[in-house]
Amino acid sequence: MKNTKTYKTAGIIIECNPLHYGHLEHINKTKEITGCDYLIAVMSGNFVQRGEPAIIDKWRRTEMALRAGIDVIIE
Repeated sequence: MKNTKTYKTAGIIIECNPLHYGHLEHINKTKEITGCDYLIAVMSGNFVQRGEPAIIDKWRRTEMALRAGIDVIIE
């Protein structure tokens, strides 16, 4: 018999420059409201959305976001 399980995925846009409680609320509420199995985030790189340099490099921000419960980060 084939595996017919489907997975629900949600996506958010974040900066996490730096990660704070508002981001954690965003992540947790997204999971709660959508009931998603996986959470994907699009995150700015070394420059944030307004064009300014990020105060924390993208690698450390990615690590923080993954530890906070995001499954995949896309720059």
